[in-house]
Amino acid sequence: MSRQLNELIKDFPHTLVTGSADTEITGICMDSRKVAPGNLFICISGYTSDGHDFIPKAVESGAAALIVEKDVDVPSDITVIKVDNARPALALISAAWYDYPSKNLTVIGLTGTKGKTTTAHMIKRILETAGHKVGMIGTNGAFIGPDKVDLDIRNTTPESFDLQYLFSLMVKEGCSHVVMEVSSQSLKLHRVDGIDFDTVAFLNLSPDHISPNEHADFDEYKNCKLALFPMGKKSVIFMDNEHSDDFLKASVNPVTASFTKDADFTAENIHNLWEGDRFGVEFTLHTKEKSDTVYVSMPGSFNAENALIASAVTSLEGVSVDEIKKALSEISVKGRTQVIKEALPKACVMIDYAHNAFSTQYVLEMLKEYHPKRLVCVFGCGGNRAASRRIGMGEVAGAFADLCVITMDNPRFEEMADINKGIIEGIEKSGGKYIAIDDRAEAIRWCLDQAKPGDIYALLGKGHETYQEVKGVRTHFSEEEVVLDYFR
Repeated sequence: MSRQLNELIKDFPHTLVTGSADTEITGICMDSRKVAPGNLFICISGYTSDGHDFIPKAVESGAAALIVEKDVDVPSDITVIKVDNARPALALISAAWYDYPSKNLTVIGLTGTKGKTTTAHMIKRILETAGHKVGMIGTNGAFIGPDKVDLDIRNTTPESFDLQYLFSLMVKEGCSHVVMEVSSQSLKLHRVDGIDFDTVAFLNLSPDHISPNEHADFDEYKNCKLALFPMGKKSVIFMDNEHSDDFLKASVNPVTASFTKDADFTAENIHNLWEGDRFGVEFTLHTKEKSDTVYVSMPGSFNAENALIASAVTSLEGVSVDEIKKALSEISVKGRTQVIKEALPKACVMIDYAHNAFSTQYVLEMLKEYHPKRLVCVFGCGGNRAASRRIGMGEVAGAFADLCVITMDNPRFEEMADINKGIIEGIEKSGGKYIAIDDRAEAIRWCLDQAKPGDIYALLGKGHETYQEVKGVRTHFSEEEVVLDYFR
């Protein structure tokens, strides 16, 4: 596969410094170690390294052309294109390289501080119930239908070149829709520039991701998320957030959803439901089509919010309320308030990614609303992380759980005894009860041996992860597999 450089750079302002825009390009590369003859090397100025410093290596490896932000000294036979910012250039070049694949998909983009992963899974499940083949990109990886794409994705929203590759793959595999999580960082770094968004949705906003390597302050964080909304042909705005009006104003063709206000899609009568093998939340959904009772097979009022947004988004795609109801009654998201149905009705076993004090309290408070006979929290803390995190998580778990079972998370290069010391300090501060079983599989089986109807067991911290990291080595480990094997 090859393209002429002038085809790739036509969508953004640029200056031809040396060489010819008719140069034939055999590939796109941002890593000088991977440059092959004929490649276009794009110099990204990153947080820890600057691509311009690696130009000699790229040229030595056969780069035919460079995209740069600075003045550079290279041989005269190398084509140099100068731009103000290489990141949006990379995004638009990537779209052109793959022939603008998002134009052949219905692209749905979700942004918010919490709930993106769950809402994306809900939308995917609803669209599939309605007969569509759907791709998905987010925290849990990239999927085409039920199959996970074998691509090393480290970010919630991948780099633009990987995104466009995934879109092209989805088109090739016959997908009609793709639903993707759009992070604030991806908007800041222009990863989603050049994507043809059909619908964008706002879930919520609260302070997060504010650090030297993320966002300078809350205003920057918010403004990055706002940048998504002029990019969509239509928008869904969840109105029950103090910042909703700002996103409404930034939107194109908005529709609204709310539990508390007059909106296009509304819901009421939210209540928890735990009957036999059903553990989730129920509410009355009102759409332009009709009103109906919806059961969501995931617990908590926040999952009712996610379900309402997913209902609004998919209704805009012509999905009926009956199809929405069916999909939500069967929904399960790995590692996100994931109820293991095989354990019901003996007890409720739930897996969640909560791995700090805030998210742990959020989950345990929600589970307390189901009035369990006993709430047991199984968790550990990651090694080589701030000691304050494990103390805080221990304090919250001790305050809300009837029993804490301390066990292994990802100790990395720390000793379990040192990690447990901080957790125990937090638990004792809140007056909680605990036992320690270092082997996580053994800890889970111990809990299941004690389980009685009406108990809830919250397995926190690992979520969707399928490994444990000890002394730099990752070995396979799945909480879901441990629980399912026990009940088999």
